[in-house]
Amino acid sequence: MRLLLISDTHVPKRARHLPAPLLDAVDAADVIFHAGDWVDTATLDLLADRSPRLVGVYGNNDGPALRARLPEVAQVELQGVRFAVVHETGAAAGREQRCEARFPEVDVLVFGHSHIPWDSTAPGGLRLLNPGSPTDRRRQPFATYLTARLAEGRLTEVTLHRLPPRG
Repeated sequence: MRLLLISDTHVPKRARHLPAPLLDAVDAADVIFHAGDWVDTATLDLLADRSPRLVGVYGNNDGPALRARLPEVAQVELQGVRFAVVHETGAAAGREQRCEARFPEVDVLVFGHSHIPWDSTAPGGLRLLNPGSPTDRRRQPFATYLTARLAEGRLTEVTLHRLPPRG
């Protein structure tokens, strides 16, 4: 199973549209996780129309129309792996322990908000993944997203993809 993890798309505030390489990844994915800050419902509709399965949450920049359609936290089990998606997890210091305490029954937590890619494992085994942002790199050298594979009940091939600069 091919997974695509994205967050903080901020369309149309930070970009007019999603980058073409990301849209190619959308079309190749079996499941898309979006960790909030969509900003517009058109991006939600686009991903929902192009994806066999979309798991998303709202973020702090998402208004009433998105909050009416998306939860603050989403949980799904795929091939025996338990995922949760949330936008904000707080400061980087202590994140693993804090998230492990908040999501004790989860194997993988997908989050966003910081626009900073993150891949770590908490002491108890919770995997934390932040794909960064495909449209607003902020202090990062590249705009980013993540892909992964789920096979035989294991998350494998977690890959951070760097997008070319917008011209």
